[in-house]
Amino acid sequence: MLQQGGVNMDCGELKLQIEAARQKLYQLKMDYNGYLLHPHVIKQSMVLDDLINQYNQVKIKKPMG
Repeated sequence: MLQQGGVNMDCGELKLQIEAARQKLYQLKMDYNGYLLHPHVIKQSMVLDDLINQYNQVKIKKPMG
């Protein structure tokens, strides 16, 4: 499990956070009329990227097999 701010993160928790971050990114994109280069949209995209990278790291360390 990966640690985020001292809290153990498993795949299920990360999936929930990824989905919430994805929805927030979509809403920000809509709020800024589809302007993907707005700083808030870019920042949220980076948050989502980080969560996806964390998820991939957990999957590498703990394969489903």
